[in-house]
Amino acid sequence: MIEALAQWWAETSATELAWLSVGFGAQLMFSMRFIIQWIASERARISIVPETFWYFSFAGGAMLLIYAIYRVDPVFIMGQGMGLFIYSRNIYFIWMNNRKSRQRKSVSK
Repeated sequence: MIEALAQWWAETSATELAWLSVGFGAQLMFSMRFIIQWIASERARISIVPETFWYFSFAGGAMLLIYAIYRVDPVFIMGQGMGLFIYSRNIYFIWMNNRKSRQRKSVSK
């Protein structure tokens, strides 16, 4: 097995290794959102979706979309593209809600 891995490593181009790094990094980023959600829910003892879930979703989705474009995978491209729309929309709602909260606080002072 080690010999097969060494042969694969020797035969794989630096460009391909870089793209594999992007893919694995994107998958790690994308997976972090579930870890963040799990920790937040455990702490609150209810199921919640914290704000950082959407930021990790967006970052991981964008990275996976770039990787999917490189791989020329239309199913993966469409799936990540749709996800990015949803993540962006949720981040927009968070920003607008935060802005309204700040405005209410400044008016009440």
